[in-house]
Amino acid sequence: MSKPVIAIVGRPNVGKSTLFNKLIGERRSIVEDIPSVTRDRIYGETEWRGRKLIVIDTGGIEPKTDNFILQKMRDQAEIAIKTADVIIFMCDIRAGLVADDRDIAIMLKKSGKPVVLCINKADRIGDVPSEYYEFYELGFETDPIAVSSLHGSGSGDLLDAVLDALPPEADDESDEDDDAINVAIIGKPNAGKSSLINKITGTERLIVSDIPGTTRDAVDTRFENEYGVYNLIDTAGIRRQSKVDERIEKFSVLRAHMAVERANVCILVIDAEKGITEQDEKIAGIAHEAGKATIIAVNKWDLIDKDNDTVNKFTNDIYTALSYMTYAPIVFISALTGQRISKLFEFINYVHNQTTMRISTGMLNDVLNDAMTRVQPPSDKGRRLKIYYMTQSSVAPPTFVLFCNDAELFHFSYRRYIENCLRDTFGFKGTPIRLIIRQRNDDENEK
Repeated sequence: MSKPVIAIVGRPNVGKSTLFNKLIGERRSIVEDIPSVTRDRIYGETEWRGRKLIVIDTGGIEPKTDNFILQKMRDQAEIAIKTADVIIFMCDIRAGLVADDRDIAIMLKKSGKPVVLCINKADRIGDVPSEYYEFYELGFETDPIAVSSLHGSGSGDLLDAVLDALPPEADDESDEDDDAINVAIIGKPNAGKSSLINKITGTERLIVSDIPGTTRDAVDTRFENEYGVYNLIDTAGIRRQSKVDERIEKFSVLRAHMAVERANVCILVIDAEKGITEQDEKIAGIAHEAGKATIIAVNKWDLIDKDNDTVNKFTNDIYTALSYMTYAPIVFISALTGQRISKLFEFINYVHNQTTMRISTGMLNDVLNDAMTRVQPPSDKGRRLKIYYMTQSSVAPPTFVLFCNDAELFHFSYRRYIENCLRDTFGFKGTPIRLIIRQRNDDENEK
């Protein structure tokens, strides 16, 4: 990666996510006064003194624990440490120097990476508590930086220290990932979203367990293969609203919505063993309403007993339930075995091209005139709909403006007919289409 990578590590609940959000200028990491809220590595970008930096937020490190999730969080933090060019080691001045801080310091020194020691929760500006000086015992080469991640004080000094610690080879070269396709992996809890990303990347990139709701944040993974460059966004499984009891999980649902908004393409992961459910329909609706190109991936296909009609039955059931999304292609995959994973990338590229496709006004009006010749526009009380012309106003999703004499005469059924004519002619596979109706009277049209 051309941009320098900065990892924020430390014990649980020392304020890492608050600092991360402050540095990148947005609330991407969940912040809650409960230990172990951040579980996976969260990526963001900041800029300081003209240099762009990739910042990684990590789950709190518990050096000695038997808890499965905490062990996995420690593994994720260790991966972030290996990835980073500079490590921000955060401690809590209110708690003082504790044994876990010493253990983490030993682990960081063994990594051989430059470390900037950050002492958080020094909220009274200009008043450095005596507890600050005990952190010199950790034995790092540079002075600790006192900050308040809540108020942002000291963050400039911290970033100055980070830039000073950067090795020369970590120089920012180019924005080579700017052409990456953002792909949001969405679906119910435990449908196999994280397993799918791990299979794609060939690494334990995300924590995977059979505990529903393990992923709580939207997590970005840069990935490149023979098909192109992608930014894979894993999201927390979206549960029924009635089951979203924890405040943290409500944030997770919001993050999933935000991940869809950031995406160019969404992959809706459906559990083949459970089939299409009402909750799948609601999640699909999020992508559809956001106007995102979407692929439906039926996961765990290796676990299904099949006959000659199994694929057709699943396809019909899905399109019956998602009648508003029959444009979305369906791929039957297995995140466990890797079955048809490569097919996913073919569809990602294809639907991304479809949703960003532009059609000339001349070609659009040829299709429009042919459509009106075959099926006359509707009329009401002796007044017939006149459609003067159509033009494309934007892409992602493809959006078309139709100018007519009376918008009220433009019935839904005729809108659907025009949309179908566009799809029959130009494809637009995998993407919703937006039709905007503009009313103009005959005098205006003549002018």
